[in-house]
Amino acid sequence: MGLIGPIVIGLLAHAVNAEPILIGSKKFTESYVLAEIAKRAIENTGVSTEHRQGMGGTIILWQALRGEQIALYPEYTGTISEEILKAPPSISAGEMREQLAKFGVGMTGELGFNNTYALVMRRATAEEKAIRTIGDLRNHPELKFGLTHEFLDRRDGWQPLAEKYQLPTQNIIGIDHGLGYEALRNRSIDVKDAYSTDAKIGENDLVVLEDDLQYFPRYKAVFLYRLNLPPGVVTVLRRMEGTLDEKRMIQLNAEAERTKNYARAADLYFHDDGSPRGTSFGEPFGHKLRRWTLRHLQLAGISLLLSILIGIPLGIAASRGGVIGQVILGFTGAIQTIPSLALLALLVPLPFFGISVRTAIAALFLYGLLPIVRNTATGLQDIAQPVRESAIALGLEPSTRLWKIYLPMASRSILGGIKTSAVINIGTATLAALIGAGGLGEPILSGLNLNDHVTILQGAIPAAVLALLVQWGFDLLDRLLIPKGLRL
Repeated sequence: MGLIGPIVIGLLAHAVNAEPILIGSKKFTESYVLAEIAKRAIENTGVSTEHRQGMGGTIILWQALRGEQIALYPEYTGTISEEILKAPPSISAGEMREQLAKFGVGMTGELGFNNTYALVMRRATAEEKAIRTIGDLRNHPELKFGLTHEFLDRRDGWQPLAEKYQLPTQNIIGIDHGLGYEALRNRSIDVKDAYSTDAKIGENDLVVLEDDLQYFPRYKAVFLYRLNLPPGVVTVLRRMEGTLDEKRMIQLNAEAERTKNYARAADLYFHDDGSPRGTSFGEPFGHKLRRWTLRHLQLAGISLLLSILIGIPLGIAASRGGVIGQVILGFTGAIQTIPSLALLALLVPLPFFGISVRTAIAALFLYGLLPIVRNTATGLQDIAQPVRESAIALGLEPSTRLWKIYLPMASRSILGGIKTSAVINIGTATLAALIGAGGLGEPILSGLNLNDHVTILQGAIPAAVLALLVQWGFDLLDRLLIPKGLRL
């Protein structure tokens, strides 16, 4: 107790008027659970935290940590050496810490378990084809591989693995980690990459193929954290070192997937007998739904406002034709052709953006421009020439003609563009959860990871309802704002 007292006092002092400590996690069950354990351990000392769930893969989390957009996240030593530091597998923990410190990042000791990559198959298929090791796969080019996108691109992933084992590469698809298990179950694929502590391996009676050439390095779980974290928080993280073995981690992962509740699984960590507490687990659904919805409205609302403020003037300029008009319409049209995930990925490395809400808002703003710009330009261009000549004959100034005659006459087309932009933003905003920006995409990503349709619907249904409400709201505005003569 002599050590705990000062830690608690220091943490409570930090909690006063302090922003919550942001904890990130990757998009698979174990990362969610470890982040929830850290969240619970830190909050037990009175410090506010926020868990940004399922932010993506290694590079996104690492960039967020380097840019101080999150304070800590769970990682693995093999990934740190291979993917982050680009160092040889022989690098020591001390050398890792020295190199990480150059980025203002620290690393805890090992939590106690090794979660290495593995290739898994259905037991029946492996036995039928007498496949026991990864090397045996080279004799079966007919097998279909479903591999996660990160594993396909990693330095310690598929390409060097296939070269070392001389594996066939013609039947390979990229697939989400959680959905890959469902694809194995329904025989859409035969082999997938997995983590050795995945609970789904045992639940689905899968065979882990022996790494007979010992290709994969050891992936010991640790926490990476900003060196400027309060010392008390770092001490809390270090108290978790050596407290989890493989068996225990598999149990926690299984609990998370059984109950569809990462917080409940994290709660088991704090009880030696493995029994959960009789208290509630995690944030109540009503609170989560309110938080998701408010953040979703914030993302869609701010981005829509920016699209209106910039899109309408651009549409006015584009309506005048010429080179400028073509450039404006061409630019906004080109943005619309960029896949939304690619646009987010392109914005993340840029200064000022990174892994943040403003990145999601910027991407949604860019996506919302085209309908507003195009409809504004079209509405103005469709005004009949006699009307324009009459306005000029009345001696009205150009600005007066625009504001008093042309824009009111084009208002229905402009409002239609704004409505289209708003509905698009509501749907596209679900992708903001991929960079930790929150919103109704959070339960969708979590449900995909757990292969749980109920959790997916917790985000999908409210997002659909919001889109309908927005559309009905604009239909009402159409009646209130558009002159009756134009509506008729």
